[in-house]
Amino acid sequence: MPAYPFAPESPGSATVASPVRVEPPPSPRGWAASCAVDLVLLSPRQGRLAVFLERSTGERAGDEPSWALPWGTPWPTDATLDDCARRIAARALHHEDAPPLTWLAQAGTFADDRQHPGRIELSVGIVATVPAGARQPDAPSGESSGAWFTEVPPLHDRHRAVLDAAVAAIRLSIDTAPVAFRLLPATFTLSELQQVYEILLGHRLHKASFRRALLAASLVEATDDWRSEGRGRPAQLFRYAPRRRRPRRRGVRFDLLRG
Repeated sequence: MPAYPFAPESPGSATVASPVRVEPPPSPRGWAASCAVDLVLLSPRQGRLAVFLERSTGERAGDEPSWALPWGTPWPTDATLDDCARRIAARALHHEDAPPLTWLAQAGTFADDRQHPGRIELSVGIVATVPAGARQPDAPSGESSGAWFTEVPPLHDRHRAVLDAAVAAIRLSIDTAPVAFRLLPATFTLSELQQVYEILLGHRLHKASFRRALLAASLVEATDDWRSEGRGRPAQLFRYAPRRRRPRRRGVRFDLLRG
């Protein structure tokens, strides 16, 4: 199992978003309060995998800052749980329009005695990716803020379990879904692509083996453009262009190509 990208229960570097009051949205219907959507926003930051957290409105003992995953309850206007997740992301990231989410998936359902910041009995965990270069608009001033963490501070027990499940879900999907490519611009170098895979998997990959596996999987095609990277030779740019695979052909397991 690859190394976990976050240092559990330890304060770490964080990129703090513009301050905004963080409160669970009101529940238009009584039934919605018994279910919460807990959103895990993941993004490559500073060469590592980062998670976006908000200051928790739940009760917590001690003087340490309390953080939580962005969460909310379904509204009647949410056609699906993904719609609910996008609405929560728009609030957390201060996007009036569609938030910059490039991949969403359910990480699991949680109904146990582990503490939830809203004391909700049932949680549906959803994981979503945000490109590193996504614009984060200014927000009105408020009393609290959100932050990107490369090391996770103490969380409510339920949210820690949701975060663990989200990271596991993204690693299980990396071989069958274009998660890494959704974190890159339309054209990219193979070095940039490898770095994203390494961030998502939590370990280094062997350069030559990675490129052989990538070409064997028929996931990218070369463009006619090149980019200068430092003092070395310019690097060719590629685009995501998967070819239809033959029946029963196995996908390439990038997580097994350790450096």
